Amino acid sequence: MLTKQLVSFCGSPKAFFDMPLARLELMNGIGPGALKAFKNRNEALRKAEVVLQQAEKYEAQILFYTHPDYPKRLKQIADAPSLLFYKGNASLNHPKTISIVGTRKLTRYGEAVTEKIVHDLQKHDPLIISGLAYGIDIVAHRSALKYGLQTIGTIASGLDMIYPAAHKKTAEQMLEQGGLLSEKIFGIELHPQFFPARNRIIAGLADCTIIVEGALKSGSLITAEIAYGYNKEVMAVPGNITSEVSGGTNYLIKTQQAVPYTCIEDLEQLLNWDNALQPPQLGLFADSPTKPNQLTQYDPNDFSQEEWAIIEVLQQNNDEMIDNISWKAQIPINQIASLLLNLEFNGVVKSLPGKKFRLL
Repeated sequence: MLTKQLVSFCGSPKAFFDMPLARLELMNGIGPGALKAFKNRNEALRKAEVVLQQAEKYEAQILFYTHPDYPKRLKQIADAPSLLFYKGNASLNHPKTISIVGTRKLTRYGEAVTEKIVHDLQKHDPLIISGLAYGIDIVAHRSALKYGLQTIGTIASGLDMIYPAAHKKTAEQMLEQGGLLSEKIFGIELHPQFFPARNRIIAGLADCTIIVEGALKSGSLITAEIAYGYNKEVMAVPGNITSEVSGGTNYLIKTQQAVPYTCIEDLEQLLNWDNALQPPQLGLFADSPTKPNQLTQYDPNDFSQEEWAIIEVLQQNNDEMIDNISWKAQIPINQIASLLLNLEFNGVVKSLPGKKFRLL
């Protein structure tokens, strides 16, 4: 975040190095540690030169967040990396992107479902994103390679190190049919805390994150929670209630943090790919589909106080995101989902892609 603040304050990265230290001290939110680091800007330039040389050595592209090839989806999240290192031939701004993640201890069911998901996605030609880890991740990558889809491995190490080493051959194939992406510089020692940070990139890059299998306490559940927090679509494959690795996916569905994935049509309708959600046929006196149905009259006595507050918000707007409904109706976000679900069951509202809702 500090890097983005500096570029915003100075106007460009180059301007930061030309700006007098006295003026930098006027920037809001600058602490003593940062000011001390600013005094060594020449040392920072020296280190940057080393990184540039390493990137050239490993044939990697450096993407600062102002670079035109920086992922636009990722740029929309508050904690997006300021700098990315990328190697490959796939566009990070592909029209359709899907993240597929899950447990390292996959079952035969999880393996078969992962391959089927990727197989069924062929007609949409999406970019498949995962973390190159054991289990569901590597099955997703290998399935994408098998079915001719581009796939990106978002890794927790620098691009000079493939972890786990057992997946090096697959990673090399991905460079010809996708690529590898990291926020870490070359030569950095791998630490466990890098993996949760990596998960936010996986979630941020995708239109939808699909969790195939995952225990209640697992990295895949962290990815799902991050994606949900970003207002991204999340899907989970229902699993055997006696299976530990289905505990997390079933929990996500039960708590409405994820939509059940049972077939490709579920995903197509959620994202409205290829107009999977056809608009209703309009009668002679029907309203325009771009405006709320103002002819429909609802009686406040038929609803709870909270439900009526939601209806009033939707009467004033067309399509509204769930977060906006929450603050406009002054209802906590942890309550709004169940209220909207009840209104949807009663035929009052309709859910739309992108966590939006419309009054019927």
